[in-house]
Amino acid sequence: PAESMGFTTTHLIEAADQPHTVVPIGTPLVNKGSYVLDAQLNLCPPGVTGELHLAGEGLAHGYLGRPDLTAVRFVPNPFGPGRLYRTGDLARFDRE
Repeated sequence: PAESMGFTTTHLIEAADQPHTVVPIGTPLVNKGSYVLDAQLNLCPPGVTGELHLAGEGLAHGYLGRPDLTAVRFVPNPFGPGRLYRTGDLARFDRE
């Protein structure tokens, strides 16, 4: 998303004869973070669906002229400095 400078995670996709039915979000890039959290901002265990939150360098400070939307989407980061961006996307960590 634009709120995190476009790229936060990466995943290598192997060439295949058939289209991939699932493409993982991948792992965070250097100086970035991704978290799957429940409604209380607790980490979801592997396999449990939660909301994807992004953090790290390049994260926007908020929405220009929209303090209301900024307050909803950019929340304090309970895991370190700065804020988290609430993407609104549902995700889960695989058990791998």
